[in-house]
Amino acid sequence: MTTPMYILLLLALIFANAPFLTNRLLGIFRLAHKHFGHHLLELFVGFGIMAGLAYLLESRAGSVHHQDWEFYVTVACLYLIFAFPAFVWRYFWRSKHHQ
Repeated sequence: MTTPMYILLLLALIFANAPFLTNRLLGIFRLAHKHFGHHLLELFVGFGIMAGLAYLLESRAGSVHHQDWEFYVTVACLYLIFAFPAFVWRYFWRSKHHQ
């Protein structure tokens, strides 16, 4: 693996966990309480940013390979797995200790 691939994986880990670690919508707008819909929106936006960045890196390295739907489902599942630690902290661990 090359350095841009490691950076891309690190950014994916950060973008996947960021929605659950802050009460700001997209890291900008402060909300009193973020509900699950806000988290899903931020996950989709982060996934879109990561997909665009991955496409850009692949196009700079050479020709872009055509991908079928299986590739995108696998990448989306991997992105959700990356988000799992912060999701658990937000909905299971933190709420249990705040009571």
